[in-house]
Amino acid sequence: MPAAAPSFDFAIVGAGMAGASLAAQLAPTGARVLLLEAEAAPGYHATGRSAAFWTESYGGPDVQPLTTASGPALRAGGYLTPRGALTIARTGQEAEIAAFADRYEALGVRVERLDRAAIAARVPGLRADWTAGALEADCCDIDVARLHQDYLVEARRAGAELWTGAALAAAEPGWLLTTADVRQARAEVLINAAGAWADEVATLAGVPRIGIQPYRRTVAQLRTAPAPADSLPLVLDLSEQFYFKPQTGRLWLSPHDETSSPPCDAAPEELDVAAAVARLEQVVDWRVDRVEHRWAGLRSFAPDRLPVYGPSPDNPRFFWFAGQGGFGIQTAPAAAALAASLLVPGRTSPVDPARYAPARFAL
Repeated sequence: MPAAAPSFDFAIVGAGMAGASLAAQLAPTGARVLLLEAEAAPGYHATGRSAAFWTESYGGPDVQPLTTASGPALRAGGYLTPRGALTIARTGQEAEIAAFADRYEALGVRVERLDRAAIAARVPGLRADWTAGALEADCCDIDVARLHQDYLVEARRAGAELWTGAALAAAEPGWLLTTADVRQARAEVLINAAGAWADEVATLAGVPRIGIQPYRRTVAQLRTAPAPADSLPLVLDLSEQFYFKPQTGRLWLSPHDETSSPPCDAAPEELDVAAAVARLEQVVDWRVDRVEHRWAGLRSFAPDRLPVYGPSPDNPRFFWFAGQGGFGIQTAPAAAALAASLLVPGRTSPVDPARYAPARFAL
């Protein structure tokens, strides 16, 4: 006679940064938590392919509260290394860069306006038509791998179970969950932290899809002459055509691409890598000696490009924790605390959860 399926208070689909951070919030409360991870190793997809930075303007004004609220926990844990972020603009975009700085200063972000001389001093070889900039001195690199592993360790130490190679195959009301490798578990609440697969998980659970769309983002590691100094800030284009930063003597460069994609193991396209290099050559006079490595990941957005945190209006036992775009890592501590406040009585959120509620998509 087969063994009865084990029971949990919460089953979280996905053990990347989203699922791991939430498990680390829930398990220490005494809740029985199960993490279901489709891959053999958690963090294989978006978490393992991040450009790994924390900057408060990234993701827009409605994401900024989550990023800012995550800063203290990330600093206290030693996950942040100072970098600085420099958003640059061409001649003729002075009013736009001023508006950018004004917008984030009004939200409490520390932003310094820079002229041509000041940005050229920070970016050697800068071409002449880049004449204005805004510096966020508080921007940092994130130790993504250690943050993710620490969340998993914390969750498991508090009693959470992690099943790997356990893609969700069926979710019967109740919830009786069956994985692709034919394991079963029961859960009071099913939490959808499946990233690019979030809508597919909703379909399995009989919950209406929100329209979360994955988009491919490409990053290439370049050998350049001169090699980028470690003091180089994260450099972003105001028009969102590129960003780059140094990494152990090499340059990490993205063309800031967003190509819609089905959920998959994303791979870089040569055209996107070529576009990145071409855009870099319009910014600095460095020579690109070699593209040493290239990779791509999927960033998943809801229709309004804000994350989706909270119970489904159609089934309060189905909880959305998805649509975190490219900012899921830099917002992980605050997002997990927000979600825990909606799932565990007595917990509080550092950010008002209302703007991220799934009910905003209800017909």
